Amino acid sequence: MTEPNLPWTASVRVHAGSPAVVDWLEQALRPEAAREVPRAHAEIRREEGGSLELTISARDSGAMRAALNTYLGWIHLSLATAQAADRPK
Repeated sequence: MTEPNLPWTASVRVHAGSPAVVDWLEQALRPEAAREVPRAHAEIRREEGGSLELTISARDSGAMRAALNTYLGWIHLSLATAQAADRPK
């Protein structure tokens, strides 16, 4: 939920391709989204069709940039790891 003192908001929808990867990605990101961060707040929500939506709310543009960069990096790393683990040996 967006708090009134966090006017900057961004949403990212991730289509992971399989429900198992979406589960794994959600498990990887949920502990980070639950952490207390002074200038930003993140929520993770499952979407129909096998996707995950991340909503970030931040107090200022610097906090938004930092939170987006952090979460996008984690998402990229998680999906790259899942893809590498799925490759035939």
